[in-house]
Amino acid sequence: MPPELQKVLNYKPFGGSEEAITVANLALVLLLVLAGYAAGRLCMYVLRRRLGHSKLGADAVQAISRVAFWLIIVLVFLTALSLLQIPLTAFAFVTGAVAIGVGFGAQNILNNFISGWILMTEKPIRIDDFVEIDGMHGVVEGIGNRSTRIRRVDGVHLLVPNSSLLERNVINWTLVDRAIRTSVRVGVAYGSPVRRVEELIGQAVREQSDINPDPEPRVIFEDFGDNALVFDTYFWCDVSGEKDLRKIRSNIRFRLCELFAEHGITVAFPQRDVHLDATSALPVRLIDSGEDRDEH
Repeated sequence: MPPELQKVLNYKPFGGSEEAITVANLALVLLLVLAGYAAGRLCMYVLRRRLGHSKLGADAVQAISRVAFWLIIVLVFLTALSLLQIPLTAFAFVTGAVAIGVGFGAQNILNNFISGWILMTEKPIRIDDFVEIDGMHGVVEGIGNRSTRIRRVDGVHLLVPNSSLLERNVINWTLVDRAIRTSVRVGVAYGSPVRRVEELIGQAVREQSDINPDPEPRVIFEDFGDNALVFDTYFWCDVSGEKDLRKIRSNIRFRLCELFAEHGITVAFPQRDVHLDATSALPVRLIDSGEDRDEH
């Protein structure tokens, strides 16, 4: 090694005794931090790829990879302190001061960070769950340190702070299972054979392979409407979101239109009967050669 380079590496920017920190120590620590961070990210990537094909859920895979990343970062930090010959006791006072500063200045960051770990341990929301927040529907794609990424049904990504998911009302459609009850309403014209209508609706529902046979679908004669005899059918199905429900309901309506057409049953539409009283005379104004005259 050239003497000039060796002199630069052995230079002690902070002065002190023989055991003082040198430029070589600082360079080694910098390389160690960069290499440790890269190793942590690589470890997260490898764990997600390997465990992604296992029986573990996506949220468990993310939690394991995150724990591995932070363990590597802690080891790198402790190794760096050892290279710099800095004892952990030297951070006792600094740690207390930092804790006070963090408590006042980073409450939201810590709140969201801790909330993220609570979400991954208690699992009220998991990756790939279909959730509803403030009327917005979407699939949970990832739970980060600060926020949770949700992909809405229209493809837009929604970032929600982790603490908000614990403090607000969140509807999780797939928390326990994917069984959802939904319904389809149809109105038929007055005079239609109601028992036949009931049979046709039940047939249209049972023909759909996506509908669960248990509990059995039910057809209810709901009401005598203003313009129609109203029927509701209720059924259960296993879905992963609102999109699947809309597709199933659409298939039922398509089939109902075919069955009703085959059996001469009319789907009702709004109608109004207008009655004119011809016994009272109405004034009629006629225009003749530019002159107006009234005839009764």
